[in-house]
Amino acid sequence: MTLWRGAALGALALVVVVVAIVLLSGGGGHDYRLLFQNAGQLVKGDDVQVGGRRVGNVDSISLTQDNQAEIKITVDSPYAPLHKGTLAQIRATSLSGIANRYVALTLGPNSGTELADKAELPTTSTNSIVDLDQVFNTLDPKTLKGLQDVVQGSATQYAGVAKQANQALRYFNPTLSATARLANELDRDTSAFTNFVVQTSNVVSAVASRSGDLTNLVSNTATTAGAIGAENKSFDTALQQLAPTLRRANTTFVNLRSTLNDLDTLVNASKPATKRLAPLLAALRPLVADSIPTVADLRSLIRRPGAANDLIDVLQRLPKLAKVAKPTFANGIVALNKSAPVLNYARPYTPELVGWLRDFGQGASTYDANGHYARIQPIFNLFSFADNPLGGVLNSLGVDSRLSGLTLNQQRCPGAAAVPAADGGNPWRDTSGTLDCNPTQRLPAP
Repeated sequence: MTLWRGAALGALALVVVVVAIVLLSGGGGHDYRLLFQNAGQLVKGDDVQVGGRRVGNVDSISLTQDNQAEIKITVDSPYAPLHKGTLAQIRATSLSGIANRYVALTLGPNSGTELADKAELPTTSTNSIVDLDQVFNTLDPKTLKGLQDVVQGSATQYAGVAKQANQALRYFNPTLSATARLANELDRDTSAFTNFVVQTSNVVSAVASRSGDLTNLVSNTATTAGAIGAENKSFDTALQQLAPTLRRANTTFVNLRSTLNDLDTLVNASKPATKRLAPLLAALRPLVADSIPTVADLRSLIRRPGAANDLIDVLQRLPKLAKVAKPTFANGIVALNKSAPVLNYARPYTPELVGWLRDFGQGASTYDANGHYARIQPIFNLFSFADNPLGGVLNSLGVDSRLSGLTLNQQRCPGAAAVPAADGGNPWRDTSGTLDCNPTQRLPAP
């Protein structure tokens, strides 16, 4: 047991020695000299990073005889020694401060030649940071004034509505997600997107050639922003309506994606038919040429100079007509509803009504010096008909009973004015039995 305990203590001591050597050796750092056109507000002690990880620090900053910034850095192992092809760039951690710079290294390939300690990276392998002030210095005074107006107008625009604006920013993330999906759809057709980028470059070049107009655009945008800021209540209402609009639009866009997928099937099925579309359009060309006068006449019909002489004037008067006709139509509907039972009752008696009009016209067609006249002969019943098992019998009526045939209290059914047909077609009786008539009141059969 003593032997094994001694071996364990020896191994532990060896580990302690190795750790001490690693810690006290400082990681095997290597020194290098970087030349930049300017130090870009870099200070001693700033980080040296590779892929966002700190791998060293800035040791000193000085000025060379040819007015270049000489930055001495130390790079720790295992990122050192550096290899040929390494690039250095001064970057900022954020835009909120000044002394927040660091040196970002892009390591060269391991197959390249190793750089010796204190080796120099010339300006061809380094890039200085571009400060925001340098961008502003490229603008002329008129453009700077317009940009200031835009910033001031934005401040006026959001004055007093910062809380509502922050609420609107909640929907910024869904907007970015939808934009990412849109970018993925654009990336599906690389050639079309490349053409779009090329055409956009041409557009930007054309816009750059009109810098004066662009300056006026910035100034007018500042004026517009000021006008929108003056209408803060209306803008607040618009922002309140923006949230439900975006939610509905998101649903609409989701459904639109499936619709576009279904539309691909339609487009693919329509492609063979497009081959016959060109002859059809060629055949339609004479028709289109002949329709030009018709379209011109139609245009004159819709609108022409003057008052009350075209279709637009008619449409403008339709509301007044509708206002006048509305009570008339309402009363007409009531009248039609009330006349429906009358018409339903009178409809089966149409043959009798037509026959009466026809026969009355024939009976009154003669005329003399005094005008038309009609011969009317009253008919009195001399007999009554009695039906018995032995056959019909005519019984003579007395003088006092012969006027009974003149009574008008009749409820005859349609067709009862004629002798009943052998097939029983008359008198007519509706199947529902709702017609107010007496089928027994009919002429005697021969």
